[in-house]
Amino acid sequence: MKPTLAALSLAAITAASTLVTGTASAADDPIVIKFSHVVAENTPKGQMALKLQELVEERMGDRVVVEVYPNSQLFGDDKVLEAMQLGDVQLAAPALSKFGRYTKKLALFDLPFLFEDLDAVDRFQQSEAGQELLSSMEKKGLIGLGYLHSGLKQFSSNEPLRVPEDAAGMKFRIMSSEVLEAQFKAVDATPLKKPFSEVFTLLQTKAIDGQESPWSNTYTKKFFEVQPYITESNHGLLDYMVVTSAEFWNGLPDDLRAELKAAIDEAVVYGNQVAREKDLEYRQKIVDSGRTEIITLTPEERAQWLQAMKPVWEEFEDEIGAELIDAAYASNRGN
Repeated sequence: MKPTLAALSLAAITAASTLVTGTASAADDPIVIKFSHVVAENTPKGQMALKLQELVEERMGDRVVVEVYPNSQLFGDDKVLEAMQLGDVQLAAPALSKFGRYTKKLALFDLPFLFEDLDAVDRFQQSEAGQELLSSMEKKGLIGLGYLHSGLKQFSSNEPLRVPEDAAGMKFRIMSSEVLEAQFKAVDATPLKKPFSEVFTLLQTKAIDGQESPWSNTYTKKFFEVQPYITESNHGLLDYMVVTSAEFWNGLPDDLRAELKAAIDEAVVYGNQVAREKDLEYRQKIVDSGRTEIITLTPEERAQWLQAMKPVWEEFEDEIGAELIDAAYASNRGN
């Protein structure tokens, strides 16, 4: 039997009502933010991500939910920025050297002996010039939301490194970075781009002579167990940028975006405090192990390293910008 006109009308009304109800329900669902990173949850970056998750749940739980995916569960640093631009992830915190294809300016942070300590790094990153760098990739679809510390890097090696001449002929593992490559060539050493996961074995088998890492990596990855010397050089910086896609960020309501930025800022401060505490803790654990000798550079020795590697600044001056380099160097207390 054919349905009556009244029945058809009732069905249409019911369907329309369901559609409207469903739309309203979908509109009320919280915004889900996937935060993808590559390290464990007990690291400064991991702790920062969990702190953000906690703050957002407390303050914005009915509107925003942060899902944290550590240990490359979603993406590695080499793929996460592409995934972000496709909308598959909304937050990440890759190392600053990972942004080379989007801007050359962030290579600033790879320059050797640019910063004397983390306080100088903080002063520059919070300055007008440092904050402007966060938006330097917006035309490429990425927006930086804050800087997250891993720490200043030290040299570890099979032979003691006190002056630049000591590095001549030695092979050092580096991240993929033209600046870091030039840094070691400046002291007649050989830089080798190798995956971080292979560094311990390369050191253990003496396929390489040394590497550069903050105290946290040197301890947690057990590099100190297979390297008899660590030079406390504080010669370089390993930091991250908390980043999102411009499309996602600019598409948020103004009030919600402001609240979320405040939570991110607070989580970054927390993560950076954890980084400082861990830095001291891991250094002391290496000292207590007695497995390696820590060499602390005198001011005169450090000045020799700076003089040997400073030409690297000039080599990349056109790409980074001389004014930017000057502003970063001026953040040191003695300048």
